Amino acid sequence: MAIEMQEKKSNNFSKGGHGHDPEMFTHQEYSKNFDDDGRQKRTGTLLTASAHIITAVIGSGVLSLAWAIAQLGWIAGPICLIAFSVITWFTSILLAECYRSPDPITGQRNYTYMDAVRANLGGVKIQLCGAAQYANLVGVTIGYTITASISLAAVAKSNCYHKYGHEHECSVSTYYYTVIFAVIQILLCQIPNFHKLSWLSIVAAVMSFAYSSIGIGLSIAKVAEPHHHARTTLTGVQVGVDVTGAEKVWRTFQALGNIAFAYAFSNILVEIQDTLKSSPPENKVMKKASTIGVGTTTLFYVLCGVAGYAAFGNDAPGNFLTGFGFYEPFWLIDFANICIAVHLVGAYQVFGQPLFAFVEKLCSDKWPENEFITTDHMINLPCCGQYPFNWFRLVWRTLYVIMTALIAMIFPFFNEFVGFIGSLSFYPLTVYFPVEMYIARAKIPKFSATWIWLKVLSWACLVVSLVAMAGSLQGLFESVKTYKPFNNKH
Repeated sequence: MAIEMQEKKSNNFSKGGHGHDPEMFTHQEYSKNFDDDGRQKRTGTLLTASAHIITAVIGSGVLSLAWAIAQLGWIAGPICLIAFSVITWFTSILLAECYRSPDPITGQRNYTYMDAVRANLGGVKIQLCGAAQYANLVGVTIGYTITASISLAAVAKSNCYHKYGHEHECSVSTYYYTVIFAVIQILLCQIPNFHKLSWLSIVAAVMSFAYSSIGIGLSIAKVAEPHHHARTTLTGVQVGVDVTGAEKVWRTFQALGNIAFAYAFSNILVEIQDTLKSSPPENKVMKKASTIGVGTTTLFYVLCGVAGYAAFGNDAPGNFLTGFGFYEPFWLIDFANICIAVHLVGAYQVFGQPLFAFVEKLCSDKWPENEFITTDHMINLPCCGQYPFNWFRLVWRTLYVIMTALIAMIFPFFNEFVGFIGSLSFYPLTVYFPVEMYIARAKIPKFSATWIWLKVLSWACLVVSLVAMAGSLQGLFESVKTYKPFNNKH
């Protein structure tokens, strides 16, 4: 009987948390345990929000920045990094105001990006936002699976080079490591929701700082080596020397996509904001967290990109920690790649949880009487307390992880995939919707100075996204031409 009561309460919470009857509690008990919307008290802080952002932003994108700078050169490369950073920061500030509507402090909460668009724009834009956001989340989780498997394979490859010499043929299949990563994700995917991820995000953020710092340190050490000479130029790879004219254009476009991917976190910003305590106001805390997160990652990105380009020049590998520009000290390279894998374990969850919540809410709303979908069974776990086990969550999340792993095995193209996902999501999620929602909320008159410059920013970013997408698609097509599925070795 006690279990049935717990199942009922859990069911109410899984459907949105509005099932708590205030009359069951005294006012003091209710305000202590539940927020103004009837959901369990949120406990997120500036620290946890910043950790979520850093976990989301400093992802596999940082590994391709040396390659991206090599395509763009000393002038355009750093300028593009800073420009994408400023745009991402600016639009995240606009988006932080949209968590509550109509008032940013006392208004009704918008739990997801789609809810924010529904409250501020409405119409067909709700479906467009959902399609862009959730397609991007799927793409990011696939990209992280690719990167994690490559990094784990790089550990085995590094040990092989150390043991047999740098000239030895050390080919390592990534599929075994893709399966390992998928098994870990199947277990972690049973974490019920985003609110329970704080500890994992903090661990992942520490890992991201660790491998970024190691990459910067190794790059600086390589530059300081006697007789080191890496060919660098103001405009990047040279036509007729490194690439053809057409390759230069396509690679430049792809590099823009890689940089856009490196800053992607707007698609989960509202979900991160929904983990914050209501005091101090969520929008103020989120603005600070966005400033800390984007500022910190920009510093690391510029250092990684510039130091990596200085170390490798126009021959910079697509992934500067797994492309084996570095061989020694092998133990440090092993540690950096393990840090990448651990970080991506957490980052996968940060991007996957909003998608899981969306599908589960959709199904529970459509089939509210189906116990397989809606009923949580409370289980006592040693050292963890009560865990709400749900059969639908187990089956659907497991199938999702298997699906992303299979796609990662079939299309294991790091740079091209990263560039494509970045270009696909940057304009609609990072720029278009935040700008349009701000214009609607602030009631900015058409053709006023503010309206014009916001529209110019939006259209300029659309052009950048389109050319980046073209470059990434061209790179994918070229890679697919020579690739044999399920025969991938690094």
